[in-house]
Amino acid sequence: MAESFSTTNRFFDNKSYPRGFSRHGDFTIKEAQMLERYGYALNELDLGKRQPVTEEESQFVAMCRGERDASTDMEKTWAKYVARIRRPKRFHTLSGGKPQMDAVEEYTDSDD
Repeated sequence: MAESFSTTNRFFDNKSYPRGFSRHGDFTIKEAQMLERYGYALNELDLGKRQPVTEEESQFVAMCRGERDASTDMEKTWAKYVARIRRPKRFHTLSGGKPQMDAVEEYTDSDD
């Protein structure tokens, strides 16, 4: 029987996590190791580049499509990763305050 999520490739996301998953602080050590070891296979399954071979992989694909909630540690870790890379980027101001919008003045006709 084939092993679920088998791959010989390590998974790295140099765009979102250039220092690695474990050094960024979003993931626990266990989650970071899981992403590095199985992330390549998880990504291919999520993108549809690889067909599920086992029942566990089929359930993972169903979770990625939104047909079921994440239940295993691997599914929860992948869902957490996907949520982190798809969130909008935060931006910070130098003053530390909230960004100000330009004031919009209302003009009325004075042709009374």
